[in-house]
Amino acid sequence: MNLSELLTQKFPHDVLATHRYRGDDTVILKKERLLEAARVLKEDPALDFNFLMDLTCVDYLVFEKSPSTAPSTATPSPLPFFMKPKSDPKGEIWERPEGAQTRFEVIYHFYSLSKNHRLRLKVPVEEKSPEVASLTSLWASADWFEREVWDMYGIVFKGHPNLKRILLYEEFIGHPLRKDYPVNKRQPLIGPVN
Repeated sequence: MNLSELLTQKFPHDVLATHRYRGDDTVILKKERLLEAARVLKEDPALDFNFLMDLTCVDYLVFEKSPSTAPSTATPSPLPFFMKPKSDPKGEIWERPEGAQTRFEVIYHFYSLSKNHRLRLKVPVEEKSPEVASLTSLWASADWFEREVWDMYGIVFKGHPNLKRILLYEEFIGHPLRKDYPVNKRQPLIGPVN
């Protein structure tokens, strides 16, 4: 049984979709069950995800609205031009669950050092209330990851102990990695503090 099947058994009404690519499982989960599912991922001995490798966000504001963002766009190979990727009959395709209407997706990458397996967990987040539970109580590394996502995308992590800007200065207005952030927006200039 693979990891996505185990998580689907534990949360049958909350897993929206799953898929597997080159041995790595991806689970798309309702945000209401994020903290509970993360606790299972960390504390269940069969899973033992003791390392939160990364946490990021995707803004789907313009997804599927232009040919360059169509879901059938194949992912470019990360290999240099002189190396050929292994053949894959399906190919890697950007996918969203059928009927997905949420603007954002918060994406977690977990790894188990003892079991040597990985899991990608995606949590859809609505534009009108962009918030999810903080995982800082389970993984200390979530602290800076969540601050970065809040700083760049404006996703609020409920329960975060110190949710403030980490890359930009406090007076910065807006969240620059959102697709609707104006590229020519001028920010207030902050001079040296005496």
